[in-house]
Amino acid sequence: MLKKLIIYSSKHHGNTEKVAKAMAESINADIMRAGDVVINALDAYQLIGFGSGIYGGRMDKSIIELLDKLPAYSDKKAFVFSTSGIGKDEYNDSAKQKLQEKGFEIIGSFACKGYDTFGPFKLVGGIAKGRPDDDDIQKAKNFVLEFIKYA
Repeated sequence: MLKKLIIYSSKHHGNTEKVAKAMAESINADIMRAGDVVINALDAYQLIGFGSGIYGGRMDKSIIELLDKLPAYSDKKAFVFSTSGIGKDEYNDSAKQKLQEKGFEIIGSFACKGYDTFGPFKLVGGIAKGRPDDDDIQKAKNFVLEFIKYA
C-alpha cells in the first residue's frame, strides 16, 4: 500500500493547514508541520505533498529550507500546494523545481485563495476574506483523490 505524507507550513490564518488536513483526510495520509519533519523519516513514504502559504510571492522559509535539505531520491512522487490572496499556481513552481532536482516525480500542483493580510494587504483589511471556503476545500479533496488513483 502506498504510504502518504503531507508536509505543510501555515502561519497567519490557518489557510494552508485547513487545506492540508482536508487533503490528508481524503487520502488517509499522515500529516506534519514542516518544522517537525525528520528527514530520515521520509524514507518510509512513497508520496509526499508539500504545502505552504505564500508570503511576498514565495513559500514559507520552513518549506524552502526543508526542500533544500532533502537528499536525492529516485523512488518518490510529490505534489505541491499553496494558499495565497491571489491563489496563483505559479507560486508553486520554485518548489516543484527544487523537488524535481532532488529526483521527485511531480504528479500535481494545487493552489487556492486564502485570506491574506500579509504586507500591504493589511492596510486594506486583507483580501480573499472567508477563503479557503467549502468550495476550495472540496477542490483540494478532489485534486488529491484524482491523482491518488494513478500514484
